[in-house]
Amino acid sequence: MIRSSGRALAAAALAVLLAGCGGGGQSEGGAAGGGGGAARDGGAASAPSSPAGSDSARPLRRSEPVGLRIPAIGVDTPVMRLGLAADHTVEVPPVEDDDRAGWYRHSPTPGQVGPSVLLGHVTVGSHGDGVFRRLAELHRGDRIETRLENGTAAQFTVTSVRTVAKAEFPTDDVYGDVAGPELRLITCGGPRTGEEYRDNVIVFAELGSTTGT
Repeated sequence: MIRSSGRALAAAALAVLLAGCGGGGQSEGGAAGGGGGAARDGGAASAPSSPAGSDSARPLRRSEPVGLRIPAIGVDTPVMRLGLAADHTVEVPPVEDDDRAGWYRHSPTPGQVGPSVLLGHVTVGSHGDGVFRRLAELHRGDRIETRLENGTAAQFTVTSVRTVAKAEFPTDDVYGDVAGPELRLITCGGPRTGEEYRDNVIVFAELGSTTGT
């Protein structure tokens, strides 16, 4: 079994993803935790039937994501590349790019074996709504499409949506080794005080099919 990147896991040990929390568009540090959080949709979803000419749930070669589409919540956005900030927290898209999602480059690319991590803002201070403002509305079975640099589209199916306290961020569940290609979408949620949110919203999804080259 191909394992998720050790570099990604090392980064995960240094930073909890606290994306999309407003303010100046900077991620915030926190101790990595193994805590859980209530899953809004429990269990695993069945893989969707594959369209003609697709390869059902077959892992893909590495190719960086360039686009993200989530029909159920009206998201169709370019994807930028994110790394680690100077303080070793995970970067989030800058304020001026609040309408774009970002892929954490130390995680697998969508469709590779392992958890591919994408982040986006829910709001950005006084700048208004972010690209993931409706992320918590997703349900088990909803579809997510990632468009890759090589022309492939990887189709994922949501298996669960969790709202977790930032102090109990489930690092192992987000970054840990998995048997197949999976996706994680992360933003902020829960009660808000000023420009800070108490919780993170995390969407978990599994690869259902691929199309293209």
